[in-house]
Amino acid sequence: MVDLPERTPLLSLHDVSKRFVKPADAIDRIARVFGAKKEDEIVHAVDRVSLDIHRGEVVGLVGESGCGKSTLGRMAVGLHTLSSGTRTWQGEDIDKLPAAQKRTRQLAMQMIFQDPYASLNPRMRVLDIVGEAPVAHRMVAASQQKEFVEELLQRVGLDAALLRRFPHQFSGGQRARIGIARALAVRPELLVCDEAVAALDVSIQAQVLNLFIRLRDELNLTYLFISHDLGVVRHVSDRVVIMYLGRIVESASTEELFAQPNHPYTIGLLASAPTLDVKKIDFHAVSGEMPSPLHPPSGCHFHPRCPHAMPRCRVEQPLLKEIAPRHFSACHLNDD
Repeated sequence: MVDLPERTPLLSLHDVSKRFVKPADAIDRIARVFGAKKEDEIVHAVDRVSLDIHRGEVVGLVGESGCGKSTLGRMAVGLHTLSSGTRTWQGEDIDKLPAAQKRTRQLAMQMIFQDPYASLNPRMRVLDIVGEAPVAHRMVAASQQKEFVEELLQRVGLDAALLRRFPHQFSGGQRARIGIARALAVRPELLVCDEAVAALDVSIQAQVLNLFIRLRDELNLTYLFISHDLGVVRHVSDRVVIMYLGRIVESASTEELFAQPNHPYTIGLLASAPTLDVKKIDFHAVSGEMPSPLHPPSGCHFHPRCPHAMPRCRVEQPLLKEIAPRHFSACHLNDD
């Protein structure tokens, strides 16, 4: 567990939201002319989330598919613009910096994508996939590109002789390593790993996870590790953040969260996770399905599925507040 003294976070997301708007199509516009009430469809992907990531720590971001965790990761590195809120790097508002400084900050944050098959350009050789960005940003001279890429490939566990090959000539695990090498090529300080091992076989997952841990120690990296796999998150993370339908509902150190979960959703997630304990054979899955982000429930987003829901939960959004040292939860039950 990384000791986190009081200091400025490396990356801070404050009250950020992301809304995707689907404008009315031609038929809807014609319907409006005749008096029909056709509103633009708005997906509330991320709803007023605040998250601090300190240098050197690994933050695990967990939630069901569609909860907004990938969108939040893309907002963190600047691939999605913010609908509202602020994004700061070591206390500086990134979106208010001059263009040159903003570009430098953006390079310090890189993303490793979920699908190692789709995230690499099939028409480019590994030499260019990994070496293009550092040459374009003048971090490496063009004459040194080959040597630079060879060194990176060796660092991530690949044979340097493979740099002339195309992505289709590699296995899934090898492609994942190429994606990691590409992210490392611009010397980032923060890596956002979006389900980076989800598409791999279990044995390959373990190898890649160990690679992430080794690179963290060697290069002093910081990670936002997005996953739906509680076992993976427990293995690599110092702190775990639980997300539900665009909001953070709980955050604590990994040890604390797995030992003493507080929010009903977190408790449900842990209860439904597979276990090797032969004495525990009953699974208690979270009932119901996650509502659509097109029409999120009022109040607490989790109240339609919560076994402890009360009238207050339907109308009032619970605040994320500290219930124990560095343990935060957003549940009205904590007020009683």
